[in-house]
Amino acid sequence: EKAGVVPDTKWKLKNIGKGWVLGETLISGIGQGYFQSTPLQLCLMMAQLANGGYEIKPRIIDDKYALQPVIDAWREEFTNRNRGINIDSPNLKKLYRNPENIKFVLDALYGATNEPMGTSYRSRLTKEYLYAGKTGTSQIRRITEEEREQKLKQKDLPYERRDHALFIAFAPYKNPRYSISVVIEHGGAGSSGAA
Repeated sequence: EKAGVVPDTKWKLKNIGKGWVLGETLISGIGQGYFQSTPLQLCLMMAQLANGGYEIKPRIIDDKYALQPVIDAWREEFTNRNRGINIDSPNLKKLYRNPENIKFVLDALYGATNEPMGTSYRSRLTKEYLYAGKTGTSQIRRITEEEREQKLKQKDLPYERRDHALFIAFAPYKNPRYSISVVIEHGGAGSSGAA
């Protein structure tokens, strides 16, 4: 697993040899620009948001029975937290300073999937099984000025020149149990392909 890149002023100066531009703060904040992550990192981020902002350390388990005690312990701790019981567990490391920030992001993920202007609204499921997620598009090449003027659609490009389609989600929205990360290589826009 590669480390990924969350760019900042020092990273850009060291790796690109240029100074930071204010607009890069905005695009980096939504995962664009020089930002890089793997599908596992995206899935882990979504799972950590879904559990309320607590660290998860992914691991490979080859015995289905070895996982059950871990699942039971997490389920009990998060059930208590959702009931308003204050838990100070040495097993849980908070990844946030302000819990309102986590709530804000979770509400936005819900809206992106379940509200009419959301990017994955057309892919939502019925109200019986609500999930929350976000689409994304990973640009794989530099777009020329001529291509911008032509306003080419992804479907009009040769397959190998199309962007990658991304979608990350957790479900169910209340009491989440699953987190996913979908990457479709050369799939175009995340909303039309991956979601």
